[in-house]
Formats: sequence, structure tokens, C-alpha cells
Amino acid sequence: MNAVTWLGHSTTVIELDGTRFVTDPVLGRRVAHLWRSAAVPRAELGRLDVVLVSHVHLDHLDLSSLVQIGRAVPMVVPLRAGSILRRRGIEHVLEVVAGNELEFGPVRVHVTHAEHGVVRRYVRARTAAVGYVLRGSRSVYFAGDTDVFDGMGELGPVDVALLPVGGWGPRVPPGHLDAERAAQALRLIRPMTAVPVHWGTFRTPFASAPDEQVAHAFVQAAAAAAPQVDVRVLRIRETMCL
Repeated sequence: MNAVTWLGHSTTVIELDGTRFVTDPVLGRRVAHLWRSAAVPRAELGRLDVVLVSHVHLDHLDLSSLVQIGRAVPMVVPLRAGSILRRRGIEHVLEVVAGNELEFGPVRVHVTHAEHGVVRRYVRARTAAVGYVLRGSRSVYFAGDTDVFDGMGELGPVDVALLPVGGWGPRVPPGHLDAERAAQALRLIRPMTAVPVHWGTFRTPFASAPDEQVAHAFVQAAAAAAPQVDVRVLRIRETMCL
């Protein structure tokens, strides 16, 4: 079965042709000052063959979640981010830059640029952000954190685009897509189906619980900008067959 399951924020499980990928796994209830209503048990992810990490910000590269997944599972990370994982005993780390291609079983993974600026995790760890296009019998673009960039049109067409549309506050900073910008990106990527991610999961202390307003805004903006794209808003833990 080919499928995508959204587990909140930027964490998705993508199954293509029998190979199972997880993107930016963050499983716990807390990331720095951010909270979510419930953790994601490791068992819900099932068997995993590959971890894809887009960048080293805490809400995308969570060491405790990676250790839960298993130190022997291959983990793909941006160049110069590997040492963060190796210090925790993670054994199989692949460092990549935009333009690299990897193969996992019958699936080819193309590493893409992401317009997110220079990302710092620790003082010495300056890395770029990346995205990934997975191509097997179906194709899936996972954007990570990005804004629209030159060359985005070269990524498509794809069957499914997993696009960030929000954050944990009323606005998103530069280097991100909001609902309107994500809708504009659809014109370039030309997916058959778009699934919004990076919304409705985390909140700051004392803030109200996340709602679906940003997802609805994306649906409306996409209908205006790219009406040919089927937008699917998933609930956390919901699976969409490809």
C-alpha cells in the first residue's frame, strides 16, 4: 500500500512501494517552550526503514524521538548535522545537500533546496535546510520548512505535496510558507494532491489550543490559486492512501 499518515506538525509516515519513511519525527508532548495535547507512541509509527530530517530546529530534529525510533535506522540529515546524532549513538547517518539523490529499495529520494536561511542548532552547527522528493510508483514532495524559491517549479509535477502552512502563532516568520504563500507554491509544484502540515499541533504556554483556522485558510487560498489541486486536510493520525 502507498500511503501518507500525518502525525502532527511536520511528522508524517510515507509508505511507497513497501519502503516506510518518517519525516521530521517529533513524538513527545514538549519541544522547548511548545506543547501539544498528546505524545505519539513509537508503536504508532510501525516499521520504519528511513528517517528524513529537513533541518536542525528543535521542532524538526528531536533527539529523544530519533533515539526512540532506533539507533540503527538510516537517518538522512543536512550536511554538518550528523555530529548531533552521532553523539547520541545513532549509527547510520547520511549527510546530504540539495541536489543529492539516494535510493532506498525501489524509491529514489531527491534532496531539494529549502528557502529557510542558515539554521543553527548549536554555535558551531550551521547547516542549510532541505526538502525531499520521493519517487517510486508514486511521488511525494516533503517541503520541510521553506518559503517559495527559484527552482521550486522544477520539483514537480508530483502526486502529493506536503506543504507547511502555519506554525504556533498568528504569524509565521520569513523562511516559512503561510496559507497564502503555500497556495501560491501549488502553481509551481503542480501536485495532484496537497496536504497541509506544520499547523494545528503545538502551542505556546497559556495560548489557546490550536484550531483549524489556518488549514481552512489554505483550502480557500488553494481553491483560488490552484483549483485543479485536490487539497486534503488530514486529522492528526489520519492516513491517506496514494
